[in-house]
Amino acid sequence: MKPKINICWLRRDLRLEDNAALYHALKDGYPLLLLFIFDKNILSKLANKQDTRVNFIHQTLTSLGDKLQKNQGSSILIKYGTVEEVWATLCETYQINAVYTNHDYEPDAIRRDERISEQLRLANISFHSYKDQVIFEKDEITKADGLPYTVFTPYFRQWQQKLSKFYASAYPTEKYFQHFMPSPAFPIPSLEEIGFEASAQQFPGKDFEDKLDGYELNRDFPAADATSHIGIHLRFGTISIRQAIRSAIEQKAEKWLSELAWRDFYQMILWHFPHTVTRSFKPKYDHIKWRNRPEEFEAWCQGNTGYPLVDAGMRQLNATGYMHNRVRMVVASFLTKHLLIDWRWGEAYFAEKLLDYEMASNVGGWQWACGSGNDAAPYFRVFNPELQMKKFDPQLKYVDQWLPAYKQLKHILPIVEHAFARERVLKVFKAALNE
Repeated sequence: MKPKINICWLRRDLRLEDNAALYHALKDGYPLLLLFIFDKNILSKLANKQDTRVNFIHQTLTSLGDKLQKNQGSSILIKYGTVEEVWATLCETYQINAVYTNHDYEPDAIRRDERISEQLRLANISFHSYKDQVIFEKDEITKADGLPYTVFTPYFRQWQQKLSKFYASAYPTEKYFQHFMPSPAFPIPSLEEIGFEASAQQFPGKDFEDKLDGYELNRDFPAADATSHIGIHLRFGTISIRQAIRSAIEQKAEKWLSELAWRDFYQMILWHFPHTVTRSFKPKYDHIKWRNRPEEFEAWCQGNTGYPLVDAGMRQLNATGYMHNRVRMVVASFLTKHLLIDWRWGEAYFAEKLLDYEMASNVGGWQWACGSGNDAAPYFRVFNPELQMKKFDPQLKYVDQWLPAYKQLKHILPIVEHAFARERVLKVFKAALNE
């Protein structure tokens, strides 16, 4: 008879410290096996076989496995396949008592977990899932009538009131590390074995505390490099959200704290309103008659619109997998309002390129820029890219870094004139909203 074990299934929580599911799994007392699955269904959708995010996950798992082997004499079991096939094999290989994991709020992930939970139930294996990637989730913060907030400011007010030391405290996983299942190092599938290649793009580091002091003052200036750059680490859980919150509180970084709360807000919105992945939060905006000119979309993607701030931002994105948040707002507004191209086209391009891509925040941000989302910028607010550049990059340091042709007077002419584009989008949006 094989000894019973627990399995902790890592997904968006690639760390051993302060991990909710890992804490509960270890505390349960059974020998614990860590598991990660490179899901074929997800990887097959990634067109770029040098995807830096896959590289990041692979390197992180390799490092975690080495640390686990050295300190606890255990290992991470890393599999490649569909999750249903992998779990079927695991159920045959091990005597599993229970499976532990952390919540994922994306619609496809919710459906996946429902399928796996049922698959495990039929094998008499319990499935436990925990809140880990946000401070408050689902129905934890609601209006007095129990309905979800759809405007950030009153949500954030209650979010702050509810935030306490309890919610920011770390899970003390280290107390139970002795329960990791002893095992030699499992072989790790190579990038090539899962259909990918090494990427030349660099990952941002985890050090962010030194950015918090001047964050509110400098965060809107892309040349200042005053933001934390930890989006990829929050996305894949190499930094705990609770660690980020504690740092914000300790340094009294109120504005940065509110940005972390926006993550919670958008995850809550996605959970309550999953239709927003493909449709507008405000249904009237689904009547907009987009122009959707492929050649103009391609010019936007490549940073060839003739607007320096827009083009610099897109070239930064293409080169690094990162774009400054102020610039993200400008390029999103430009695509949807100057070019009248469907926000879903832009959202999909960001999903392909951003290292810190997170569905909830990305969909929320794009619908905010378009005007179709909850708590969105009004449709008649059309960013003027030239004025945005003068205000937030007055010395052209950012533009010069990513678009040197502009200072050399070699940049192309604008693809559309601002005043004309603004008048056109107002007519189109008004017509759609009046239907």
